[in-house]
Amino acid sequence: MTDSNTHSRRMDDNSATNFDDQILHRRIKTAERGSETLPVAKAEINRLCAELSLDDSIETVAQAIYRRSLQTDVIQNRTIAEVATATVYASCRIERRAISLTEVASAAATGKKHASRVYSEISRELSLNTGPTDPKDFVPRFCDELDLSKKTEEKAIEILEETMDKGLHSGKSPSAFAAASVYATALLCNEARTQTEVAAVAMVSENTIRTRYQEQIHAMGITEDE
Repeated sequence: MTDSNTHSRRMDDNSATNFDDQILHRRIKTAERGSETLPVAKAEINRLCAELSLDDSIETVAQAIYRRSLQTDVIQNRTIAEVATATVYASCRIERRAISLTEVASAAATGKKHASRVYSEISRELSLNTGPTDPKDFVPRFCDELDLSKKTEEKAIEILEETMDKGLHSGKSPSAFAAASVYATALLCNEARTQTEVAAVAMVSENTIRTRYQEQIHAMGITEDE
């Protein structure tokens, strides 16, 4: 293939990508519901699921939610990127895959604030059975990414169960609450990880880890010197 042909093909590929990006960030209008939006949305859902290492079942459910959303008014004036992000997160909740909206939005081409609003509206409009997120579901993945032992993982779940029985998790981010228990347990089991490391895995701030950690050890009667 000649250099000119290669250059031409690259220009065509870039043009196609730019075209898809333009559609992805364009607000959905009534006439676009069944035409341009679905192929681009399916591609974005596929990309998000691949980047986040999500199961095929989550991708399938997310696409089904998107198709159902097209029949409602809730997606009017939303971008395809926002709706695709919201449907992937909703699918994770339905399939009990522990992942935060922050993680999904970070991998997506949209912001958390907008995706959160769309997720809430779609869940309500479609009566999705998303249910509450259990902080314990995050522990295995966090421990795996931090290279912590099975003993530490089991102890972190024990801490969560004890503090959740006290209602300490109410109104708090499930992923941050779980991350704090992992941080606390790693210290107790002599597998200490820094707040920076734990915060990076959970995609929350170090200050949040510190606050939740202090709340948990206080509730269990543990001092920071122990």
